[in-house]
Amino acid sequence: MLGALIIVFREVFEAGLIVGIVLAVTRGIAGRDRWIGLGIGGGVVGACVIAAFAGALSQMFEGAGQELFNATILGIAVIMLTWHNVWMGRHGGELAAEARAVGQSVADGSRSLLALAIVVGVAVMREGSEVALFLYGIVAAGGGSAASIAVGGVIGLVLGALVCLLTYLGLVRIPAKPLFRVTTVLIALLAAGMAAQATAFLAQANWLTVFGNVVWDTSWLVSDESMLGKALHTLIGYTDQPTGTQLIVYVTTLAVTFIAIRLASASRSHGSKPRPAPAE
Repeated sequence: MLGALIIVFREVFEAGLIVGIVLAVTRGIAGRDRWIGLGIGGGVVGACVIAAFAGALSQMFEGAGQELFNATILGIAVIMLTWHNVWMGRHGGELAAEARAVGQSVADGSRSLLALAIVVGVAVMREGSEVALFLYGIVAAGGGSAASIAVGGVIGLVLGALVCLLTYLGLVRIPAKPLFRVTTVLIALLAAGMAAQATAFLAQANWLTVFGNVVWDTSWLVSDESMLGKALHTLIGYTDQPTGTQLIVYVTTLAVTFIAIRLASASRSHGSKPRPAPAE
């Protein structure tokens, strides 16, 4: 029971942080609950499919199929998060000024919601598939009865959902304009962290081996396996032993994101200049 509780809580905790941020950044957008709900539902279905075919997946591409699959879905998430941040750079003013009626005030808001729904789906799919595989391992190893594992899993799910709720409630207390600035930074860090994680999976599959030396080791301070380490891993892509490639990809992703946001903001400002009044 305890093993199942810890495993489920750990994975839901990681997904819950991302869901909480997404819920906060879409506050006031019409239809956000439906899109985020679809993302969560799609992630759950995807997790079940991955768990069912995990053996076949791992044998693909000479045994590196799981790593390549993980790198692919992380790459998709990075693209979606970056797209959302660029969209926010262009429309953040309207969102902050008309948060209650933003569904009507921003014509292409559904595109941003679709991007974030995909990110939520990816997060839930990744963590959900790990939950299914880990719980199967506990059962196969005779780690407890089905009833005790189920109870532990439910408790872990509830505790993990509380993390999502607390993250959301903490962020929505921030006024609209500062909220968009805070969540823009958080989402940029999420994207950079996911890009670095995708790099690590490609390295494990021997598809990316340049600059593979470990730059530093902070496992003595904050281990990847600790709760703080996992929270930092999810939020900012922290790893206690990063390689040179991961650092390069991390910094590059941040730079590209913020340059794209600045260009989008400049484009918005240029396009919103008032027209001169016609001569009477």
